Amino acid sequence: MRSGRRLRHHRRGVLINLIEARKLTKLFPGGVAAVNSINLVISRGEHIAISGASGSGKSTLLSLLAALDIASSGDVIFDGVSLNSLPESARARLRREKIGFVFQAFHLVPSLTVLENVCLPLALGTHVIDENAGLALLERVGLAHRARVFPGTLSGGERQRAAVARSVINDPVVIFADEPTGNLDSASGRAVLDLLDEHTAGDRALITVTHDPEVAARAQRRIFLQDGAIVS
Repeated sequence: MRSGRRLRHHRRGVLINLIEARKLTKLFPGGVAAVNSINLVISRGEHIAISGASGSGKSTLLSLLAALDIASSGDVIFDGVSLNSLPESARARLRREKIGFVFQAFHLVPSLTVLENVCLPLALGTHVIDENAGLALLERVGLAHRARVFPGTLSGGERQRAAVARSVINDPVVIFADEPTGNLDSASGRAVLDLLDEHTAGDRALITVTHDPEVAARAQRRIFLQDGAIVS
């Protein structure tokens, strides 16, 4: 297995550039380019907001950067390693150990309690399962009183807050969040954004897909997509 080309920018032995997309392209059947030759560098400590009309390629780009999907051409260099060089087992390990996700569809496991869902990344990885840490995160997003119930009893906004708590529990180096405030009122949205921003401080990164002006205003950079390409 190739180790991947190493990036040249370092800070005390740590790569400053966390993610680099190089001519990243994803073609759908019929030759439609959902992502079209994108070049993008994301640094540690950075919050990037990705915006664009429906169908512009935002969620597809997020999936490629997060090693959830495989590019048709081009590559993603993640923490100095080419994703193209990794077999699926190594990509899965990278997702478990270094990445946090907030999906639009939440993807909570219905047979697990809310607390068990929040702690699931710890159970799947190499971390010690710490229910107290899970409860503390649920407290942060206003869901501690719902810790022992099942996701089917939650509202859409409650499921979203649980998904955000789950995304940070394993201390990932980057969080990918697809519309993290889409189902939330303004107060809950601010609590979620505060939690994500706190996690991103230092050498972590946060990449959000959003139509929410408040989310975009918190980002250091805002990227607009159109027809699978960065236009500004």
